[in-house]
Amino acid sequence: MKTGRPEKTPRSDFGARLCRLREAAGFSQAEMAKQLGLTQAGYALWERRRVALRADQIVMLAEVLGVSVEALFHEAPAKRRTVGPSGRAKRLFERVSKLSRPKQKKILDVVEDWLIPQTKA
Repeated sequence: MKTGRPEKTPRSDFGARLCRLREAAGFSQAEMAKQLGLTQAGYALWERRRVALRADQIVMLAEVLGVSVEALFHEAPAKRRTVGPSGRAKRLFERVSKLSRPKQKKILDVVEDWLIPQTKA
């Protein structure tokens, strides 16, 4: 679901690709801006208008989105969707996987309690 103001001008090819990559990664514009050290409005211009990005900004953008620099400029062939969490859930579980085993167990016990229906004895 799109929110915000309606578009007055169409996005550039780069801006449209950037928007798709950001949404696929599960980031809002505000989250992307924070990762890149920008304001939300500043980042929004990257998606809306033709902008001249520095090489370091392009590299950082690719790193934050988890894609290659080439993917920012060229459409990749459609990949098959992988099984598993995406977006925010994926990022959170990647962080959980870096915790100690006892902390992972505590978190997974809570998640399982919410997801697995309790059987009545």
